Amino acid sequence: MIDSGTLFESDFPHLVHRGKVRDTHFVDEATLLMVSTDRVSAFDVVLPSGIPGKGKVLNQMASFWFEKTNHIISNHFLKLGIDEKKLDSFSDDLKTRSMLVKKAERLNVECVARGYITGSALLEYQETGSTSGIKLPEGLVESDKLKSTIFTPSTKANKGHDENISFDQMIEIVGSDVAEQLRQITLDLYSFAHDYALKKGIIIADTKFEFGIIDNQIILIDEILTPDSSRFWDYTKYESGKMQESFDKQFIRNWLLGQNWDKEPPGPELPSDIILETSRIYLKVFETLTELKIK
Repeated sequence: MIDSGTLFESDFPHLVHRGKVRDTHFVDEATLLMVSTDRVSAFDVVLPSGIPGKGKVLNQMASFWFEKTNHIISNHFLKLGIDEKKLDSFSDDLKTRSMLVKKAERLNVECVARGYITGSALLEYQETGSTSGIKLPEGLVESDKLKSTIFTPSTKANKGHDENISFDQMIEIVGSDVAEQLRQITLDLYSFAHDYALKKGIIIADTKFEFGIIDNQIILIDEILTPDSSRFWDYTKYESGKMQESFDKQFIRNWLLGQNWDKEPPGPELPSDIILETSRIYLKVFETLTELKIK
């Protein structure tokens, strides 16, 4: 299982950022190498157990979606590590979980599109009748499809928990023009991906995107439409009013919610059956949506 800096020999480009799941390395002034590890986070806490093969799925799934959505917005993806001759001296395992990307200035918000109500949005709705400042119709229940997709931004925290914010709060962070652009791009990306996935028998209930700036232009960065950043449901088994059968990180969250854990570090060790089933789920949704095999 790939986890840490032991991946590399000492001559590997130096680490510039370690996220919850991805490690980013300097290549040159315009280029970074982003490596998807097998680390797993839930409720913004990196768990002590990893998921073997998870990084490969995230990396190759993100590259699939970057290429499929670049007609909507440009992104930072350049090429997969397995296609980069500079990495020929490194292991196949490293190359299949890494990608070369353009260096961008990150915008410090997460942009979430929700077509169905579940998770933190449902909890907030049950308390206030709204989510992220958006008033919703009365009587919604778990997993209901919303009449129209909503945009619910959140903070982007390097440490600790991300927090849902209103659109007005987002404007205070990035400015009104950028906020408006991000909202529209997010909704356009979600609409395209939702319609595509539905044809494959998968509902994308919600998903989050991150954006950056290169040469004063907004581009899509980080990951996109992976089981870590999205809720994927089985369309054939969808039924509102209950939790859905999912092909994403919700499987781990559901197990954690049954434990006596306060959602603060350190997280509990995952049992072997949860680890194996998560690996299976991630691989299944990758193959279903992309019609590819993991390299």
